[in-house]
Amino acid sequence: MNNTVHNKLVSFIWSIADDCLRDVYVRGKYRDVILPMVVLRRLDALLEPTKEAVMEELAFQKDEAGFTEWDENGLMQASGYVFYNTSPWTLQRLHSTATNSQQILQGNFEEYLNGFSANVKEIIDKFKLKSQVRHMASKDVLLNVLEKFTSSYINLTPFEKVDPDGRKLQPLSNLGMGYVFEELIRKFNEDNNEEAGEHFTPREVIDLMTHIIFDPIKDKLPPVMTIYDPACGSGGMLTESQNFIKDEEGEIRAKGDVYLYGKEINDETYAICKSDMMIKGNNPENIRVGSTLSTDEFAGTSFDFMLSNPPYGKSWASEQKYIKDGKDIIDPRFQIKLKDYWGVEDDADATPRSSDGQLLS
Repeated sequence: MNNTVHNKLVSFIWSIADDCLRDVYVRGKYRDVILPMVVLRRLDALLEPTKEAVMEELAFQKDEAGFTEWDENGLMQASGYVFYNTSPWTLQRLHSTATNSQQILQGNFEEYLNGFSANVKEIIDKFKLKSQVRHMASKDVLLNVLEKFTSSYINLTPFEKVDPDGRKLQPLSNLGMGYVFEELIRKFNEDNNEEAGEHFTPREVIDLMTHIIFDPIKDKLPPVMTIYDPACGSGGMLTESQNFIKDEEGEIRAKGDVYLYGKEINDETYAICKSDMMIKGNNPENIRVGSTLSTDEFAGTSFDFMLSNPPYGKSWASEQKYIKDGKDIIDPRFQIKLKDYWGVEDDADATPRSSDGQLLS
């Protein structure tokens, strides 16, 4: 996707906030609607081509096989992804059948959200999307927002479209979707006087990091690789590392599998990262929510590579109770073996001062 098309798409999405949400949300809360709706529309667009197949599989399980619980493998196979939706709705259908009743639309919208597989429901919950839907319905703007996101003049799908004026709309690749997310997050952060780098690392920086890590050993890469980011944000480092290794036109072009793992404390960016993993065919269960410092989600697991942009300037004082009991280290990750002057090995405290969270990470 070229920059002109990319910028046009971001501008259109950005304009939805001013067109539909002004006076309904304070400006700093626009992101609470826009970001989850972008994720939702992308997932919805991916499932559209296989919607009929999913409903047929659902009918088979319900009426012919007599299942009392859905066979998720069958539904995922029908959808073509590691997620699915068992409701009769799509966003397009919600819009095309909507009346002036916001209450009916809200009910149908919630039925649609409840039809998603558990992994998408978690994303919806982290975004608090249901409460946003109820709020928009109560303020009579839900239909307007839905109309914008299903507009035939923008293309948030990975398929080529033609707008009502006959102009071709380029497909939005997974990489392009990542750029859209990053630009929207950057704009929202600037609007709220927040640090953009708090939520994602610029692609140019990640590109440099991947070259530094993988170029020197490009001829010695293992056939199966695991990559971990303990503060993964929206997942840019993980997916760009995978893209770099697997790039068919690049110098490495690794043939083996690359498995991505990460942890993120912010619910919103965790939801974005997990949805990105699902969209790109990676295992979303390898992305965990919570503080890397307080809980070791991957205890006993070793990784081939680790990249991270740690939380610079963050204190870890609030998490000391998970790491130390008085002066004693209770988390073995932060304990090392050192030899004294006489060569006697003993456990040593590897924690920095409590104000230095980036070093502890």
